[in-house]
Amino acid sequence: MPGALRKGLDALYDGAAVLAALFMIGLLVMVLLSILGRQLHFNLAGVDAYAGYMMAGAGFLALAHTLKRGEHIRVTLLLSALHGRVKRGFEIWALFAATLLAALAAAYSCKLAWQSHSFNDLSTANDATPLWIPQLSMAVGTVILTIAFVDELMLEIRGRRVVHVPEEATRNE
Repeated sequence: MPGALRKGLDALYDGAAVLAALFMIGLLVMVLLSILGRQLHFNLAGVDAYAGYMMAGAGFLALAHTLKRGEHIRVTLLLSALHGRVKRGFEIWALFAATLLAALAAAYSCKLAWQSHSFNDLSTANDATPLWIPQLSMAVGTVILTIAFVDELMLEIRGRRVVHVPEEATRNE
């Protein structure tokens, strides 16, 4: 793969991870504000809803980075029994199926955000946030996940895929 494309993809995955980390910090701030509000007897409307938005955003934006680092849950019982071309064929099939599922999730997430924008759909919580705003993180996260699965599939087809096995996984199985 050309160096510029590889660097660009890695920067995309890392950028999404940085955004996920910022969402986690935002989640922490929302939770702390909620706790302080209860302790000091003041109410900030929508803090609980925004904490939920931050949590969802962090989860979806971290998906691709997690995949590329080998941290997604993999069922290796069958893979460990396979060898050679059969194992490689199974990996390609699994990555192709995962790519299709991620693409479906991305398409529906984008459609959901677009429809929420079109219908001016608002949160039913007391914050009355336009729902397309928090739904954007889900749409962006699933699109980047789809790109990451396509990347993994192409690397596997070309025989250049490196499967990262986390050290913790080797101790637990």
